[in-house]
Amino acid sequence: MNLAYIPSPSTGVIDLGPIPLRGYAFCIIIGVFVAVWFGNKRWVARGGTAGTVADIAVWAVPFGLVGGRLYHVITDYQLYFSDGENWVDAFKIWQGGLGIWGAIALGAVGAWIGCRRRGIPLPAWADALAPGIALAQACGRWGNWFNQELYGRATDVPWALKISEGPNRVAGTYHPTFLYESLWCVGVALLVIWADRRFKLGHGRAFALYVAAYCAGRAWIEYMRVDEAHHILGLRLNVWTAIIVFALAVTYIVVSAKLRPGREEIVEPKAAEAAESPEEAKDGAAEASEAPVESADANANADADTNAGADADADAPKADGTAEAAKG
Repeated sequence: MNLAYIPSPSTGVIDLGPIPLRGYAFCIIIGVFVAVWFGNKRWVARGGTAGTVADIAVWAVPFGLVGGRLYHVITDYQLYFSDGENWVDAFKIWQGGLGIWGAIALGAVGAWIGCRRRGIPLPAWADALAPGIALAQACGRWGNWFNQELYGRATDVPWALKISEGPNRVAGTYHPTFLYESLWCVGVALLVIWADRRFKLGHGRAFALYVAAYCAGRAWIEYMRVDEAHHILGLRLNVWTAIIVFALAVTYIVVSAKLRPGREEIVEPKAAEAAESPEEAKDGAAEASEAPVESADANANADADTNAGADADADAPKADGTAEAAKG
């Protein structure tokens, strides 16, 4: 019998006054706010304008949620489409079930749309947001604690998670894999922040480092879990996914560093126009100041021509009189 353990919540619902909110959804909402807030600070520090991260997140977050849910439903289809299961439950995202791989993949599509609309490069935006995404995952994993799901093997360590009896679960104490992954994600965020400052990561390399570091932790944490999953060659599907994505991320870091070293300069179109406007104003003022001078010169020349013509007319009679006197 364990004398020390982490208790599970008695309910997965948080009552905000008259509004009941699922703990899982609450953790996701907190994670999104953390990612946008921290990402905005990094984006501004890199030369971007405040608010751009939030504008693009309006596209990235919904796409990410849909992608995460699709990945979960596809890889765990038996939970929704087997005999005796209700396929409508596949749409009940508040009950838990988001795959990070699908969230990142489809979320990137939404981010690409948002970046394209703002005229900024996606890799630069992803680099600024990378640590914030890791912190968002750290927050989101606590949703598994509220739902008493995705825990590890049975254990009697002092930090074991106590699970109560319920559908598809047996009461006991288990490895709190949600806590392991949450702490790992905090470490990933700190790693990316340090590496970005130390090596001036750019062109998507900070984001790739986040992906690689997350996959390294997800592989061993996934190996500890006991929930139902598809296996390939003795390993869970998500372990294989983590290995493959890790290899791709590391390859990108190496190749990108050779092809495009250093960090790109962030210049948003609106900011660039604002920066050019003072120069344009100076040029306009200079042209305006030169215009009166040119007008004055033109008037002076016109007056000179008029006076010259008048003198010529006045001299003409004198010349005629002289000629007649000579004849006489």
